[in-house]
Amino acid sequence: MVSLILFNFLFPPPQSMYITAMTVIGFVASAYLGFMEIKGKHLQYSKFFNVGGEKNKLAGKREAQISSKIGMLVLYTPACIAGLSSLIMFPNEGLRFTLVRGALTIHFLKRVLEVLFVHKYSASIDVEDTIIISLSYFSMTATTIYAQTLTKGLQEPSPNLMYPGIAIFVVGIGGNMYHHYLLSTLRSGGEKEYKIPKGGLFNLVICPHYLFEIVGFIGITCIAQTTYAFSFTCGTILYLMGRSYSTRDWYRSKFEDFPKNVKALIPFIF
Repeated sequence: MVSLILFNFLFPPPQSMYITAMTVIGFVASAYLGFMEIKGKHLQYSKFFNVGGEKNKLAGKREAQISSKIGMLVLYTPACIAGLSSLIMFPNEGLRFTLVRGALTIHFLKRVLEVLFVHKYSASIDVEDTIIISLSYFSMTATTIYAQTLTKGLQEPSPNLMYPGIAIFVVGIGGNMYHHYLLSTLRSGGEKEYKIPKGGLFNLVICPHYLFEIVGFIGITCIAQTTYAFSFTCGTILYLMGRSYSTRDWYRSKFEDFPKNVKALIPFIF
């Protein structure tokens, strides 16, 4: 019954072993990483990978480090280039295909611009984790675009969620950008210490930027309406749920006055 409901608003799964494999691998990997976040084993590109006093890693000891700003650029730039290149290389492939590529490009271009002009960094990050995450973002972007090409000539899903998806994506990227800006204003001058975020939805959840990132990916899924985009978004939701849970734990461990009513990701619920 669930599969029938899904296939009503998604394009039929393509006869592609690559897309099938990437759909399964992407979902399982994201769900696993989300579970590991909850268990306290974190990818080393954030402030709370050492909750509990020692650096927990997913695999082995890694020592090569680069500055956070350069690392974040490495994370997002390849995916941004992939999206932008697809717009240039395939300019006349239909409205839905153009919107999918445009949304992905905007998503990662926003991240690159935030790294350059919004976020403040004061630490280094692990090189291996940076490369792994960068490749995953690039792979996700390229695979989403490729999966969309395989829908060419197929009957449009019913209902057509492309236009609602645009609105959802705009809300997601706007909310994410706004809360990233609020985070950037926490420190002034040469301050390096962390503070409890305030304003916007930070008064209800500690990770509203993750919440709106999820909304943005839901928008992309509605625009694409492919099984791969749907699967990747579900995996992303699970991962960011785990990551927001860890973030809340980190703030609670650092600040005795952390508000008890502030949830991790979803206001009043989680």
